[in-house]
Amino acid sequence: MTQATTIKGGKVRVKLETAVPTVYATPCGFTSKTVTFTKGLEDVQVPDCDDPDKVDWLGRDATSLAMSVSGEGVLAEQSIETWLDAWESIDSVNVKIEMEFPAKTITWTGKMHVETMEGVSPNGRRSTATISMQSDGEMVRTVAT
Repeated sequence: MTQATTIKGGKVRVKLETAVPTVYATPCGFTSKTVTFTKGLEDVQVPDCDDPDKVDWLGRDATSLAMSVSGEGVLAEQSIETWLDAWESIDSVNVKIEMEFPAKTITWTGKMHVETMEGVSPNGRRSTATISMQSDGEMVRTVAT
């Protein structure tokens, strides 16, 4: 039996453009990240031509693709203004998401909006943050070995 080749969470990176020409950096603070791939579907009833009284099966057509990223961790001084600038921007920001495996790195590059930022500050404990981003157009996937 061959075991799965896996990676640790630090090998999944969310990077925002921090300088022009395109320089990406990973904002400090995330201790957990979630990358979600979504496909929009449209239902279509497909009739049985030989038995029109038979209950139709549903066919599904793909209508859209989207990607979202959420992360949580400490509210870091080093990155708070980067996140606030992206959230305040009327335009989506350039983002790069990387998954680094031992034999290859898969990267998605495109534009995303910072949808939500939430800070939690319990008395006597460290402040934490949760951030959610949504794709704005195509996220281009590349694979490098």
